[in-house]
Amino acid sequence: MQRDADFRKGFFTLPGEAGYEELTLQLAEKWGADAIRDSDGTKLSEKIVSSGYDIYSTICLVRMDNEWAKANRDKLQQTFLMSFPVIAKDSTVQIDPLKGYFREQFTINANEDSVSLWQVFDRTTGEEVPRSQWTFDAGSGIVTVNNVTKWHKYTVNFLAYRIWDEISMYNHITNDWGDKEHLMVIDPIYPEAQEHILSMLEKWLIEHPKTKIVRFTSMFYNFCWFWGDDPNLRHIFTDWASYDFAVSPYALKEFEKVKGYSLTSEDFVNKGLHNATHNVPSKRYLDWIDFVNQFVVSFGRKCIDLVHKYGKKAYVFYDDHWIGVEPYSERFKDFNFDGLIKCVFNAFEARLCAGVKDVAIHELRLHPYLFPTGLGGEPTFKEGGNPKRDAQNFWIKTRRALLRQPVDRIGLGGYLHLVQDFPDFVDYIEELAIEFRKLKSLHENGKPYTAPFKVAILTAWGKLRSWSCSGHMHEHPELELIRVIECLAGLPIDVEFINFEDIVNDRIPEGVKVIINAGRLDSAWSGGDNWKNPKVIEKLTDWVANGGGFIGVGEPSAAKHSSQYFQMSHVLGVDREIGLSICKAKYSYKVCCQGSEKHFIMKDFEGVPDFDKDIDNVFVLDGNTKVLADRDGSPVISVRDFEKGRAVYLSGYKVTPQNIRLLHRAIYWAAGCEDSYGIWTCDNYNTECAYFPESNKLVVVNNTEYEQHTAISGPDGKRAEVKLPPYGMEITDI
Repeated sequence: MQRDADFRKGFFTLPGEAGYEELTLQLAEKWGADAIRDSDGTKLSEKIVSSGYDIYSTICLVRMDNEWAKANRDKLQQTFLMSFPVIAKDSTVQIDPLKGYFREQFTINANEDSVSLWQVFDRTTGEEVPRSQWTFDAGSGIVTVNNVTKWHKYTVNFLAYRIWDEISMYNHITNDWGDKEHLMVIDPIYPEAQEHILSMLEKWLIEHPKTKIVRFTSMFYNFCWFWGDDPNLRHIFTDWASYDFAVSPYALKEFEKVKGYSLTSEDFVNKGLHNATHNVPSKRYLDWIDFVNQFVVSFGRKCIDLVHKYGKKAYVFYDDHWIGVEPYSERFKDFNFDGLIKCVFNAFEARLCAGVKDVAIHELRLHPYLFPTGLGGEPTFKEGGNPKRDAQNFWIKTRRALLRQPVDRIGLGGYLHLVQDFPDFVDYIEELAIEFRKLKSLHENGKPYTAPFKVAILTAWGKLRSWSCSGHMHEHPELELIRVIECLAGLPIDVEFINFEDIVNDRIPEGVKVIINAGRLDSAWSGGDNWKNPKVIEKLTDWVANGGGFIGVGEPSAAKHSSQYFQMSHVLGVDREIGLSICKAKYSYKVCCQGSEKHFIMKDFEGVPDFDKDIDNVFVLDGNTKVLADRDGSPVISVRDFEKGRAVYLSGYKVTPQNIRLLHRAIYWAAGCEDSYGIWTCDNYNTECAYFPESNKLVVVNNTEYEQHTAISGPDGKRAEVKLPPYGMEITDI
């Protein structure tokens, strides 16, 4: 067995900081760094870049030259906004489109090609107001709508320039940058902007001879983030995967040339809902995503080729300006990136990074960032903060994923000097880095043991959004699916992501024995109107009938259609009462399989599971459905045999050690493989393990703050018993 001393160096990127050279080099040694990077707001001094470490230099092409941006304001990035509704009190209504928005972020684009794209709507009727009934005064910034209906609501869809880059704006406010200049973002869709970006990049490459890795802060377009001027409504709309910030009159004209039809402002505004990723994407919106992706890859490749021309490597940071990058798209390989970096809070984000093909290096940027406050405004590296605890909590979640699939590197970002007042954090990162290197080494001799079948996650997005919803877990508005994939990210099961076209066209991947559908009514994750397609019901029902397993979580297959709410209720054996059939009697059930007769799924469970937010008013169809747990007369867990297949219903999901074990068992039962369950599985659900058959090594982790004992059994009588300290990890030869 190798010693800790063998894992003290390499595969770690340190954020350096000019003015703190001694600290930078001291921590590079302590944490075993082999690379040093700059961060947004920091620089590296000559002493640091000449210290013998690989140098990562951060670059964001669209906000590199603020002077050019200020001189070419018509080339700034734009977005469609919808004004806040105004109620008509007479036959005329006046609307200030920007009222309520943060005017340091947005300004109206009053150019003729912009105003020609604007639309005014009567939101009470949903009808567009004819162009002849409204005027815009560029001087006052007011839209006047004539011949309106009293007491109806009216809005304006309008184009706005983004005059302060949102990431710079957030960092500026978070880190109190005072009078530091506000950075603008230019739009590379314009040929003049492309020419400037390439010349600027080439000049930068020449001026940074000691940079080995050029770390692109994604590419060109940031995720959507509308700020308000009211502190009680600071963030009006946020979606970490929305394409709203890639719009411009020029781009819309190019889109029409490529796709053969034109988009309107309402295609983006969508009644004020915008194209939030948790909503089912329309065909028009998917075409827009495809168009933007094609452009970003095409121009992005020119930038990366330039980096390679100067003998440097190109990594992409898959956060912030990530729109159009889409690492699970067919085009991603055409970028020719050398590496991908992903910031992580959780296991599923680590799997998102680790699973991307066509890059040589996968790197995780760990949390917490070295900022005074966290993303939620909580104290981190300041009075009241506990960054060691934060780092530990994030790492325990991330580590689960790294048991299953490796990445090549880890690192931190931010202001290094902030760690000086937190020596326990400094010591913990040293321990964490050693643990990471040990995990990485285990994967070098082959893949760990996984279940003898695959699981598929069925969403409207499918493969394109593998291991992702619409951002980090703490920002996601819908919990069922993101919690399920967080659980799966650390289980010894191979996972695929499929969409409804895959179901209809018989493209369920080979080896899949269980399909999971989780989410709420009309969400992209549950599927929305896709469930109104009879072919989906026919094909999926046939697949289950022939031996497949179907697990529904929350409101699976939900659609207000026909006489059912769950369109797969005939397979699941349960449906939900939404007030339409309250006069119909419901089947009277009893909770079964209790005590010594516990069902396989409940073997490690006592009582009723805590799923945080259950779907209520669920009812049983008939006696063929077995309810394993309920709450207030509504099933929480139920199971059903359907022809040769099986179905499981969970009323919600929450990631806890017990619930992870419960879903693991539910998957094996739905697959009809309960006889093979337990191989290389800890008998204590507070611990998890991974067995590497090629090296005959077993790694066991404790996911709790308490000491744990656990036993693990493999085939042929192989067995191990392990005692683990709080949050501990042990590697054992079997």
